[in-house]
Amino acid sequence: MPELPPAYRAWVPEYPLDLRAVLAPLRRGRGDPTMRVDAEGTVWRAGSTPAGAATLALRRSTDGTVHATGWGPGVAWTLHQLPALLGADDDDSAFVPHHPLIAQARHRMPGLRLGATHRVWDVLLAAVLEQKVTGVEARRSWRELCWRFGERAPGPALLWVPPSPAVVRAIPDWEWHRAGVDQSRRRTLLAAAAVAPRLEAAVALAGQAGRDLLRTVPGIGVWTAAEVAQRAWADADAVSVGDYHIPSVVGYALVGRPLDDAGMLEVLAPYAPQRHRAVRYVEASGFRRPRFGPRLHPRDYRTR
Repeated sequence: MPELPPAYRAWVPEYPLDLRAVLAPLRRGRGDPTMRVDAEGTVWRAGSTPAGAATLALRRSTDGTVHATGWGPGVAWTLHQLPALLGADDDDSAFVPHHPLIAQARHRMPGLRLGATHRVWDVLLAAVLEQKVTGVEARRSWRELCWRFGERAPGPALLWVPPSPAVVRAIPDWEWHRAGVDQSRRRTLLAAAAVAPRLEAAVALAGQAGRDLLRTVPGIGVWTAAEVAQRAWADADAVSVGDYHIPSVVGYALVGRPLDDAGMLEVLAPYAPQRHRAVRYVEASGFRRPRFGPRLHPRDYRTR
């Protein structure tokens, strides 16, 4: 079957927009098979939609216009959702940057908004792979699964669409092992894949209700639900409780010392219901916590 011709949309945001910063949370490392930025600054992204796979090429001209070219059966849906993907539904008008570091970051980066994919499965698959492992391990597993079990993305970009729930359910045990995915994460992904269509309803529920729906799947806890919510529906209050790094980074940035999850939530309480936005500004500010103490080292599950 011949590939459909590309579709095009020009869109002018009514707010400052940092295209690459808004889309950055969707990229899983420099070698992400589903997303890349080319030498001209065009952002390429492939993913699933209710109508099938789609690829987008996004660039911004000097007059502020976003030029989006898309390929694939899901392109109409993807182009319709373009404003939400780039933060048009994100309302930060009530956000008060109580801390000077956050205030400075907000001032320097007015184009940093929270974008929404309006799709759960792709970001859920990546988030589960990141449970309790290093970023190096998670990114390798993501690449392996996309390359070997994903769908070649439509269009000219040589990208891949993540494997669908049906394909994930059919992956043999030895292939999970080869991709470096342990039994715990494998069980979670299989459980999520079995009810994947129902999980898409979390986008419409949004907020805590959406996160609660995700958590009905065994193996999806507060951290994973928050990571999905931040990306799928731009949940400004979804804090990644249970993260290996974030409490310490937030602690050093805002109070000058490391914090555990409880301490982080206490420090972030004044920012509710936009606590994740505060964390996002801390991360984007360039602040780095002191480098000492034990580090989490990658493991190779292929040798076990």
